[in-house]
Amino acid sequence: MLMPTREPEKQICTRRLSFPYGARAHRDGHAMLGAMKLIIRWLLLAAALLLVAHLYSGVKVASFGEAMLAAFVIGLFNTLVRPLLVLLTLPVTLLTLGLFLFVINALMFWWAASVLDGFSVAGFGAALIGSLIYSLCCMVIDVAMERIFRRT
Repeated sequence: MLMPTREPEKQICTRRLSFPYGARAHRDGHAMLGAMKLIIRWLLLAAALLLVAHLYSGVKVASFGEAMLAAFVIGLFNTLVRPLLVLLTLPVTLLTLGLFLFVINALMFWWAASVLDGFSVAGFGAALIGSLIYSLCCMVIDVAMERIFRRT
């Protein structure tokens, strides 16, 4: 007759991992990493604006400092104004199968150029083409940042 055998009990590790300076330093490390990612992304977006100005003559950027300011203002407009515009123009966006979002992006680009002195756009057509190039650069930057700062 076979008797059921008793398996050895598995020990569960209940010990917490300790960080060199405790949990607060670990949290602060994540905050520093987040701030570093934000600053690097901002610098790369400013460089992308300079690339847009180099590739397309309808967009002009005076200097890297102006590009940094323009990238900040475009980001601010995209964060604060764009969601409201997307909501208000939802019927048109649905009728055009989402193509009207390109117009909204161009408006954000154009409005940022109208607010700043060192960043200029020749017109709405130039804003549309410039915003398309800038959006492509932003996608490449976001994918690269995601791969570089991927958690393992």
